[in-house]
Amino acid sequence: MYKSLLLVIIIISSCIDESHKMKTITEKQPYELEQHGDIRIDNYYWIRDDSRSDPKVIAYLENENDIANKWFKSKKDYQSDIVKELMEQVPDEEVTFPINNNNYKYYQKIEKDDQLPRYFFKDKDNNEVLYLNPNLNLKNQNYYSIGSIAPSPSNLFVAYTEDDNGRREYTLKIINTGSLNILDDNIIDISNNIVWSNDNKYIIYLKKDPITLIANSVYVHKIGTLQDDDVLIYKENDKEFNINLYRSKTKKYAYIDIDSTNSNEIKLIDLDDPIDDPITFITRSDNHLYYLEHIKNEEFIVRSNKNAPNFKILKAKTIGDDIDNFESIIEHNDDIYISDTLLVNEDLVLEVRKFGLPEISIHNLSSSVSYDIKFPENAYDVSLSYNNETTNDNFNYQYSSLITPRSIFNYNLINKKSTSLLSKKIVSYDKLNYKSDRFFITARDNEQIPVVTVAHKDTVLDSAPILFYGYGSYGINIDAQFRESLIPLLNRGFIFAIINIRGGGEMGKEWYEKGRMFNKMNTFYDFNDGVKEVLKLGIGDPENVFARGGSAGGLLMGAIVNLEPELYKGILSGVPFVDVLTTMSDPSIPLTTFEYDEWGNPANIDEYNYMKQYSPYDNIDKLNYPSIFITSSLFDSQVQYFEPAKYIAKLKEYNQSENVILMKMNLIGGHGGLSGKINQFKEIAEEYSFILNLSDAE
Repeated sequence: MYKSLLLVIIIISSCIDESHKMKTITEKQPYELEQHGDIRIDNYYWIRDDSRSDPKVIAYLENENDIANKWFKSKKDYQSDIVKELMEQVPDEEVTFPINNNNYKYYQKIEKDDQLPRYFFKDKDNNEVLYLNPNLNLKNQNYYSIGSIAPSPSNLFVAYTEDDNGRREYTLKIINTGSLNILDDNIIDISNNIVWSNDNKYIIYLKKDPITLIANSVYVHKIGTLQDDDVLIYKENDKEFNINLYRSKTKKYAYIDIDSTNSNEIKLIDLDDPIDDPITFITRSDNHLYYLEHIKNEEFIVRSNKNAPNFKILKAKTIGDDIDNFESIIEHNDDIYISDTLLVNEDLVLEVRKFGLPEISIHNLSSSVSYDIKFPENAYDVSLSYNNETTNDNFNYQYSSLITPRSIFNYNLINKKSTSLLSKKIVSYDKLNYKSDRFFITARDNEQIPVVTVAHKDTVLDSAPILFYGYGSYGINIDAQFRESLIPLLNRGFIFAIINIRGGGEMGKEWYEKGRMFNKMNTFYDFNDGVKEVLKLGIGDPENVFARGGSAGGLLMGAIVNLEPELYKGILSGVPFVDVLTTMSDPSIPLTTFEYDEWGNPANIDEYNYMKQYSPYDNIDKLNYPSIFITSSLFDSQVQYFEPAKYIAKLKEYNQSENVILMKMNLIGGHGGLSGKINQFKEIAEEYSFILNLSDAE
């Protein structure tokens, strides 16, 4: 039960400018939240405005932005130099790897001074055509981004989705590739997923619930008609499930993947007859996730975790058959997590994880012989990529590491050799100037936690400032991929370290389970334990320890400083999910019900009590907090702006130290911040300026 109180109390909370004396007034309006007989008082609940237009709320956010700007102006301007350096790394023009679509090639180009890429295709006669330039839109508005591009099978049309404010409520438009005119078809408030029918006459798309923003409806649109005439072919009524939509590599089917954290169900749309009712492949059941790759006719490769937490590979010969009748191809392995499959003739190519690292494994279906592709570094990121068309004896993958820029390779299954197809160019970058390492540390319960570090070769490790990064949620992997934005920081003597804490998926399904629901505290303990153990190894200056995380990683940042605030000198927290208990108690907040299996449902008292242990907003106390810089966006669809906005107000109220606590709120933009390369350079450079100024402080 929620009950609003009328009492308004005005307090003074400290906020620091260049003289460390600035004061700002933060209004408190006690608001009572009651569940299971437990009463919480939220003094800053008033900052929530779902319309995002309340002048009082906007004024509060603008004031926080002004405070942050004044602090940065009082300090050394690292931001300008870092943006300049990031721009100097960018080549005059970058061209992406082309996507083939029935003798046409689709790709992007981005010039040095472009904010956004421009979209091109080459037709069957190799004529190059510019068909979309988003930079023109960004000149006339503050935010613009392209979500997805989908050429029709005949290449007569290109459908694309666009977002004007960062809320990820997309509008679909269609370009005629001959005339380059935009058709009258205008489909609004949809998800990013779109699939064409094989006859080029229909587009299949997803509609979101307007309140929760969960994709719950599948529609078919006939080209040349109104959206009101579109046909609803499936509606999901369970609010704990979200829908994804994608096409089989054979282009025979579209998959409606209805999924929650630990269960899903896939329905098939025949792309030769998209108006027909979808066919259920395997009916959903608790704790069963499965994924499909169509082979031919009614045959499918099935990746299933039924009685196989790390997944096994099966073969189905008939749609609708019982899974217990499927042929077993690869049995479950406790030490190998299977994350993706690609069938190339008689070779089944697998994305797997072994001992916390991604690998590509090839399994021949005829001989049952398997082997892994070997990679030269001890920490890296590798994945199957750009395999949208079937081949007979080869496939593509992409590879990078913390010191190796991203490259796309073609692997030949006959001679077992990789050939480089495209490498990202970083101007004046020399990987030999940097060193990376991977090792394990021991957590408080003796669990072995992977850590990856990178630094300039000349950095003296035991006296260098160090920035730790972590995530640890949803089973998402944080691998050692190349991050070009790190180069200016490394060149200034910083060490960067990734801790693969429990709750991620780096070490397989069990790793995720050990950091989810009633095991969530492991995620936070792992990070703090990892920081201390790395420092004990002589890596990093204990007086200059920083941490960074975003979204659920922002929850991580909030939890670790509540637990051990004096371990850190500074925190970078992006779009942080910090008001866990209140958000998960309100099913009207976007994406909440879909995430009950990740965090818990507070309607259940045990889950409520456990979440209350770590919810950062609820556990702010009178502590000596480190300096904290929070960034967010007003139109964020994943973590609502009012979470960080309330969080900083309460932090300032309770903080017992003289350390600065700042927030920058984009008044346009979404979960990824502002749109545009240069805008994003400015945002990351400002974050680095924050910690560089702190590391310079006496």
